[in-house]
Amino acid sequence: MLLRTASIAVILSVFFSGCAVTKVPQPTGGSKADGTVHLSYEYGSFEQPTVDEEAALRKAQQRCQAWGYDDADAFGGAVEQCQQSNQYGCTRYFVTMTYQCMD
Repeated sequence: MLLRTASIAVILSVFFSGCAVTKVPQPTGGSKADGTVHLSYEYGSFEQPTVDEEAALRKAQQRCQAWGYDDADAFGGAVEQCQQSNQYGCTRYFVTMTYQCMD
């Protein structure tokens, strides 16, 4: 009985801890005039996102260079919005990171 209870506890802890997933943010907006690029990604409530920061920076640099800037730098922080929820809370998140284009 004790072994069964321990097994159930392990299964539940794995289920509720979520899955680690790597996210590569994609360009979703910004302003050429302001020199800002917005990159975004989505994740579900049972996912534990890890952002591929190097890939995100490369994508921001590409967008900035297409606009005539030399480089890009992370502006700092991210804005997380709930995209879908149910009676238990948010089930889908949308995260946007901002990068500053530089000359």
